[in-house]
This record gives sequence, C-alpha cells and structure tokens, in this order.
Amino acid sequence: MNNILITICARGGSKGIPGKNIKILNGKPLIGYTIDIAKRFQEKHGNVEIALSTDSDEIIRVAEECGLHSEYKRPASLGGDSVGKIDAIKDVVLYTENSKGIKYDYVLDMDVTSPLRTIEDIEEAFKLMEADPNAVNLFSVSEPGRSPYFNQVERKENGYYNKVKDAGTILTRQSAPKVYDLNASFYIYRREFFDLGYKGAITDRSLIYLMNHTCFDLDHPIDFEIISFLLENNKLDFML
Repeated sequence: MNNILITICARGGSKGIPGKNIKILNGKPLIGYTIDIAKRFQEKHGNVEIALSTDSDEIIRVAEECGLHSEYKRPASLGGDSVGKIDAIKDVVLYTENSKGIKYDYVLDMDVTSPLRTIEDIEEAFKLMEADPNAVNLFSVSEPGRSPYFNQVERKENGYYNKVKDAGTILTRQSAPKVYDLNASFYIYRREFFDLGYKGAITDRSLIYLMNHTCFDLDHPIDFEIISFLLENNKLDFML
C-alpha cells in the first residue's frame, strides 16, 4: 500500500479576503473543510499522514481546534508572495519524512481556498495517476468559461491586443482544442517530483482530473459570498 502525505498549506497573510484561511464559512473555519476531508480520506485508506504548513500561530491554533495538530511551522524564508508553493510543500514533506522516518510515495496537496471537492474526486484522481507511471503529477480542473482561441485576449509585441491563441482555420469554439480552468482544489505529486527540480505544478508530464461539479477558488470577497450562499442554502448537488 502506498504511503501518502496530505499537505495543507495556509499562509497567514491574505490581501483579497483578509484572514480567509480561518474565516468562518457556514459556521466553520474555512480550513476546517479541508481538514475534515483529509481526515476522512486518512480513516478510509490508512498509511496517510496529514501535515499543515503555515507561518501563522493563529492558523496553527485554529487547525488544532479543527482536529489537526502541527509541530511544524513554515520558516520565514518560505513566506511572502514571492516564494513558490512547490518550495513550501517540499519543505514540509522533508520535515515530515525526517520526523516519521519514512519516505512517501505520493503527496496530496489540498488548497484551503478551494474546498469544493469530494473523496470520490481524490480517489478517481489517484487511479489516473497510478495508471500512468510516467506522469509526475496531476491537478484538478473544471470546464472553462472562456477559450483562449476565441474570447481571451492579451497584449502583443506591437502594443495592440489580440487573441491569446491563434485559432488559424478554426471557426467555432466547439472545434477548437479542448482547454480547462485550473480550480486549485487539489494536486497529486509523485514523490520524485520534488527531486526533479520542478518549480511549478504545470509540467511536461502533468495529468488533469476534470471535476463534474461546481468548484472554484476563493480569490475575491464576492467568491466568499457565493460559496456562503451555496452552503447555507444547500445548493450543492454533492456532499462535501
């Protein structure tokens, strides 16, 4: 059976939604939703550890109230907006491996600010990873609202704006190459990923898991209002 480490990364600072990682959502701190599903996955599958990575004493305290104790605190050198998440994940992976005396086969990183995921999502995603031994990682995606071939533009070298991708002879969105939105909910990494020098989650050997239900990242205050409405009024068509 594979050894799996679940990482939950939550920095203390948040510009878009102040204190969002521990902001109360339908009666529970936001981080509690991720801790809950991590614990359910752990109870169901065994050989699973859960590690919190944060630079905030307050988040450590709230996570403990939600049932996740942490001896680890993210070093200051891995804090701030300029530090990539991969480096932060690797640091807590190495810390946990050293403290537990084992090496994990997979790392499952679940983002606190994109909590609309199910155990079934994660289990199906693991099946995809196990079926492709050449893949180094996988990330969750959703159907896109826009296509870079038709209704996304960017500033070109001449200073004017045009489509992000040249559609060429493609005349309809339906016939364009399939694209997806990253919903930032979860990422699965083979342990070797962190020894290969990758600095981002999108690689030359990445897989996707397409969610068939609502899932979005909480970047702006309106996102928090939307998810609050969905949860408080039982508008989701799946169980968290």
